[in-house]
Amino acid sequence: MSSVENIAVVVLAAGGSTRLGRPKQLVEFKGKTLLEHTMQEVIGLGFQTKILVLGSKNEEIQDKIDSNGFKVVINPNWEQGMASSIKIGLEAAITEEEELDHVLFLVSDQPFLERENLIKLVQTQLRENPKATYSQYGENIGVPAIFGKEAFPLLLKLKGDDGAKKLIYLEDFKFCTETFKKGGFDVDTEEDVQQLKQMEV
Repeated sequence: MSSVENIAVVVLAAGGSTRLGRPKQLVEFKGKTLLEHTMQEVIGLGFQTKILVLGSKNEEIQDKIDSNGFKVVINPNWEQGMASSIKIGLEAAITEEEELDHVLFLVSDQPFLERENLIKLVQTQLRENPKATYSQYGENIGVPAIFGKEAFPLLLKLKGDDGAKKLIYLEDFKFCTETFKKGGFDVDTEEDVQQLKQMEV
C-alpha cells in the first residue's frame, strides 16, 4: 500500500504475559509465533517506518524471531503499563520519520489479524481524516488503530495502563471504526492457548 501520507507502524509487544506465565509473543499458531504473524501482516503493506517495542524477556524473544525490517526498541519501563510502550514506540517512529502524518498501532496477540483489517483502517483514516480510526469487535473498540498527528500529543500524555482507547472519551475527539470480527480473541491464559490450538485446523 503506497500513499503520499507518511505512515509508521508500531507493534506493541513489551508486556510480561503474567497470566500466561511465559511470553505470549512466542505462542505458536499455524507454524509461526503470534508476534511473527503480526509482523508479517504488516510487511506487505509497504510502510517504510516499522517499530517493534519489546520489554519483558526481550532477549529471549529476539533470539526466536526475525525482526525483518523492524527497528527494535526496548521499553525498560514496560511494567508501568501500556502507555509507556505507546510513548516509546511513537517517539521512535517520529525520530525515524520527522514528517510523520499517522501511526498505526498493533499488538502481538491477535492471531486472526489479517492484512485486510489494516488496509481498511488506513483507507478510512485517509478518507475521513479523523483523529483516529479504531478496530471494532462486538461492543468493544481497540487495536489495531491508526492515529493522525493531531492525536500524537494526546498519546504522549497517556499514563500507566491507559491504552489509546481512553482518548475516545475526550471532548472533540473525532474517530472512526472498522469492523475486525475476530479481534476480540487474544491470548492471555493457558486456556486461550488451548482454545487457539483447537482452531488450527
